Amino acid sequence: MKKQILLGGLMLMASVVSAQTFKEWQDPEVNAVNRAPMHANYFAYESAEAAQKCKTQSANYMPLTGMWKFHWVENADQRPTDFWKAGYDDSEWGELPVPGQWELYGYGRPIYVNNQYPWRNFFQTNPPQVPTERNNVGSYRRTITVPADWKGKQIMVHFGSATSNIYLWVNGKFVGYSEDAKLEAEFDLTKYLKPGKENLIAFQIFRWCDGSYLEDQDFFRLSGIARECYLYARNKKHIKDIRVTPDLDAQYTDGSLAIDLDLQGNGTVELALTDAQGKQIATTTVKGNGKQKAEMKVAAPNKWTAETPYLYTLTATLMDGKKVSEVIPVKVGFRKVEIKNAQVLVNGQPVLFKGVNRHELNTVNGYTVSYEDMLNDIRIMKSLNMNAVRTCHYPNDHRWYELCDQYGLYMVAEANIESHGMGYGERTLAKNDSYALAHMERNQRNIQRNFNHPSIIFWSLGNEAGYGPNFEAAYDWIKAEDPSRPVQYEQAGQNGKTDIFCPMYYGYEGCDWYSKNDNPRPLIQCEYAHTMGNSAGGFKEYWDMVRKYPKYQGGFIWDWADQGILKRNNEKTRMVPAPEIHGYGGDFHKDDASDQNFCNNGVVAPDRDLHPHAYEIAQQYQNIWVTPADLQKGEVNIYNENFFRDMKNYALTWELLVNGVAEQSGVVANLNAKPQETVKVTLPYSLEGICQCKEVHLNVYFSLKNREGILPAGQKVAGNQLAIREKGEKALAIGNCQYARDIKVEDDAMLNIIGETFTLSFDKENGYLSSWVANGDFVMQPGSALTPNFWRAPTDNDYGANIQRRLAAWKNPGLKLTAMNHEVKDGQVIITANYDMPAVQAKLTLTYTVSNTGAVLVNQKMTATKDAKVAQLFRYGMQITLPKRYDNVKYYGRGPVENYNDRKSAAFVGLYEQTVDEQFHDYQRPQETGNKTDLRFYELKDNRHNTLHITSDKLFSASALHYKMSDLDDGERKRQNHPEYLRKGDTYVNIDLGQMGMGCVNSWGAWPRNEYQLPYGDYDFTFLLKPMK
Repeated sequence: MKKQILLGGLMLMASVVSAQTFKEWQDPEVNAVNRAPMHANYFAYESAEAAQKCKTQSANYMPLTGMWKFHWVENADQRPTDFWKAGYDDSEWGELPVPGQWELYGYGRPIYVNNQYPWRNFFQTNPPQVPTERNNVGSYRRTITVPADWKGKQIMVHFGSATSNIYLWVNGKFVGYSEDAKLEAEFDLTKYLKPGKENLIAFQIFRWCDGSYLEDQDFFRLSGIARECYLYARNKKHIKDIRVTPDLDAQYTDGSLAIDLDLQGNGTVELALTDAQGKQIATTTVKGNGKQKAEMKVAAPNKWTAETPYLYTLTATLMDGKKVSEVIPVKVGFRKVEIKNAQVLVNGQPVLFKGVNRHELNTVNGYTVSYEDMLNDIRIMKSLNMNAVRTCHYPNDHRWYELCDQYGLYMVAEANIESHGMGYGERTLAKNDSYALAHMERNQRNIQRNFNHPSIIFWSLGNEAGYGPNFEAAYDWIKAEDPSRPVQYEQAGQNGKTDIFCPMYYGYEGCDWYSKNDNPRPLIQCEYAHTMGNSAGGFKEYWDMVRKYPKYQGGFIWDWADQGILKRNNEKTRMVPAPEIHGYGGDFHKDDASDQNFCNNGVVAPDRDLHPHAYEIAQQYQNIWVTPADLQKGEVNIYNENFFRDMKNYALTWELLVNGVAEQSGVVANLNAKPQETVKVTLPYSLEGICQCKEVHLNVYFSLKNREGILPAGQKVAGNQLAIREKGEKALAIGNCQYARDIKVEDDAMLNIIGETFTLSFDKENGYLSSWVANGDFVMQPGSALTPNFWRAPTDNDYGANIQRRLAAWKNPGLKLTAMNHEVKDGQVIITANYDMPAVQAKLTLTYTVSNTGAVLVNQKMTATKDAKVAQLFRYGMQITLPKRYDNVKYYGRGPVENYNDRKSAAFVGLYEQTVDEQFHDYQRPQETGNKTDLRFYELKDNRHNTLHITSDKLFSASALHYKMSDLDDGERKRQNHPEYLRKGDTYVNIDLGQMGMGCVNSWGAWPRNEYQLPYGDYDFTFLLKPMK
């Protein structure tokens, strides 16, 4: 291993440029050199007219984005030490875009680890030391011409995000240094730049520095510049900072706005507050220099909430005599956040937090997330009824906060601190004095930069970084600096310095217990419902408790989107057998530290396609609920769960389904439910003439009548299905046709059952139905068999709980045929096959009854050994393989998306027609998929007008895929598998009495809830297979 502390060339450079030590990157008590103080997020325009436009059009703005000369080294001691000089020859250098992370352009490679630092495979963690080996360093150079009319002005540079640090030189002189990869670094370049002439800007970034110990977040580790970079000019006299603190009176009616200014030089600032239509509401003037205060009173302002995100604009105009010197617009939302009686109140109401955690990651551009990306995330979140977001686990691009202000999302604004790899015990950096300043500064800068955003209702000290005096000091500072907002930190637990009990992955029992105790802190989970792969089973049960207990106010799902870096075959890294994949940990180099696909925990995919569980989340997060009043009379109760808005902009659409088909429908255009009110509505459907033998369901949907923010008119926002009449279990009968020929039985090497239009063959070696021809075509794929099945392709949650090993006996239970016989009775053939299953201490009997029409009634009966210690089952049912041409599915049950016994509230009962391809969902790592529950029947159709009709005497489950289960099953351990690696085959059908649920509490040990498991015991399943032409 190379030396970890560099001397040599560094000592030489230090002798030339004495303003720096070149040890800053290894000194936790030096987080910045010459970095400008943090200020609130704003831009100072040259005029009121300019302030109406984007800052990029301002005369005070000059972009530094675009291509830069770039040089990369693998190890830190290989970096150039004089590249910042004017005469340095960079003709052999390459180019790299700014913003851009170098791993995405062929320099080094992305690393994904959940915790335990990315160097864990080759370097002993020992803060503040970081490796020299594999510590990539990028060096950047570019010449620019600063506008000549900026002469005499203060000129600042803004680097939006540099990972992990930045050393800056201008025109051959050292300017400064900064750490904290997720907040901007600004430097005063006034004395270094020459307006009207060419200027050389050079900077250097290390992949890792001492600050990396506080940046051990669960995400892809990339390096370089992630956000916008630019120069901006200020007059010598200017507004250094501006803060706004809105408040409401005790009745939440009238508002006040406290304004704190910090002026550079004597000046007069005219302050004007305007509403969304541009009407002036209040004005005041401030004169002086340094820190100044002002206050505005506003009678009955429109309030800001996530439901009603009304924004005012405060315009601060600095005057130079009668001339405008600069104009700063600041958005203002009047709202009040309090904690009373163990509840968070927004404007006096105990809102529910229907939240999600969101990392900043674009599948192509990495940390560089465009405005369009952000807008799209907001649109999808709002369409899924989400109303809150946590900036996990660092400050985001400032535009994200602006969009949350504009469109309405409650925000937990988190500081850039996670030292997960150090653990939570005595080694935690929360107790390390040398990191005390870094903990404090990162929290201070988070508050200072984001103070003015109304969407921020909680500050978060950090994430998974232990607990100790460093966090306690940060909490105290924030509470003194900003008394208007609660502060939270998960590691503070129930009694530490946190205003909210915000655990992660608290189970159902824990939530129930805490909701009943007398701790004055509200319960809002900072992370819950770990949506990794096929997940979110049992999500409804969390929200049943949220709606039951006042103290339990929701949480933030982990997490928003699967993290995946687009990986193409033409990359320098290893080839893959597919044009492109969304790479996860381990896909970029086998020697790198990796936590595989633990980065794939999204409600949506990397490209923002919805995962099936997104629909379940939207269902439970919805704000309108329908319950029966008197369904025979068409009467329903409608509950408006919103806290601040009525239902005037919602239209109700209803449809009456008879045996899954809509036969009546209608619209209720005007709804008058106030916030938190229940109203009774009569829907004009009629049950007359509908046979009692048929099922009847009522679907009720709500949609927007007019556009609201980012959501268009017609956007569905809620829906419920009510059962008016459902059939119970039915007896399955299989009859003969009097016009069909009698069945012929050939008992030879195979047991052949021959009818007028069909032939079935049973293998006497194993007792299975192994061949089936009907109407001149193969029903079953030749070479396959109808076999019992107790297994599924393990999900990520299964692997996390080691269920694939604990239930391994059911993958191959040792089926051994002990007896097989047949008889002809009432013109039908009955075949019975008996089995021992020694691996699971059970016996199995398969009984087939074949009619002269070719229909087959199958009974699968398992008898367990009483008191045997055998694991529960993944599923109970049978599987059959059909030719690939069976490519269409029609079913009457829950749909249209896949659903499971613990994730089906969003899947309404109906009649659906789909393709087999549509049954497969491409989770980033293949696993169980495609299931449908509560089936009345399930049909497979081919392109020759053949149909295989499947039904049962009770509600059942089924799935059909063009992939074998073995293709989706990684075995005992996960492989580097991707859906793009799969090759389509025949049509593989599962027919099940039931399947274990998906679960969602976590993905590293939790099982599905007990009621959604299949315990070891006796099972009896009957279903009918009927080929039709």
